[in-house]
Amino acid sequence: MSFETILVERDGPLMTITLNRPDRLNAMPPQMADEIGEAFYDLGDARAVLITGAGKGFCSGADLAARGEGNALTSKGGSHRALQNHYNPAISQVMRAPVPVICAVNGPAAGVGCSLALAADFTIASDSAYFLQAFVNIGLVPDGGSTWLLARAIGRARATRMMMLGEKIGAAQAEEWGLIYKSVAADALMDEAKALADKLANGPTLAIRTMKENIALALDGTLQQVFVGEAEGQRLAGASEDAMEGGMAFLQKRKAAFKGK
Repeated sequence: MSFETILVERDGPLMTITLNRPDRLNAMPPQMADEIGEAFYDLGDARAVLITGAGKGFCSGADLAARGEGNALTSKGGSHRALQNHYNPAISQVMRAPVPVICAVNGPAAGVGCSLALAADFTIASDSAYFLQAFVNIGLVPDGGSTWLLARAIGRARATRMMMLGEKIGAAQAEEWGLIYKSVAADALMDEAKALADKLANGPTLAIRTMKENIALALDGTLQQVFVGEAEGQRLAGASEDAMEGGMAFLQKRKAAFKGK
């Protein structure tokens, strides 16, 4: 598929999505949100997805000058329609993806850009990157799932600090807080992100998908529901070709060659 605001590349089992509006620090218009959702809808044989931004920024937030449904997002009702019809579905697609998602944050991740970065299973950030919820400065509230993502990742006190004070949180502090997986030097970012993405893309896909589902269940469900989810997941994963390969590799003292089946 061809897109106007993102680039999509496929390299074996890995799909890479690059937000491609570098002149706007990859500010996200509704069209970009739709294209991200479309890319996730058509994963094909991808077994992992890597998301990053072109140029100096990851994503500076929703494009307030965007044209489209609801027109400028500052118009009456425009933000609500854009969230319901474009941004929230895109973030949901990322979070519910049946494969692991890695975000390589190469610069500012603000507003819905912060939501996108934190929606990934693994978020790796350049040491020059930062995470920002600046809504309070313009009299608005965090959106795109940020409230849910932040509160669960770093707890009530720190989420409140980020949202109500609008402070920039640098990559090193984000790692210390447990907000992201890792902070790395800028010149090492893509190498580390790609290595991690390749490892996950060549892992036991069914088992990883079930882990994602059970982690999501653990955040909102009961212990009994998690017991059931784990047992069912173990039943399905145990019957997979990858589980058989993993067992044989263990017995033969060699590295497993998982095929995602």
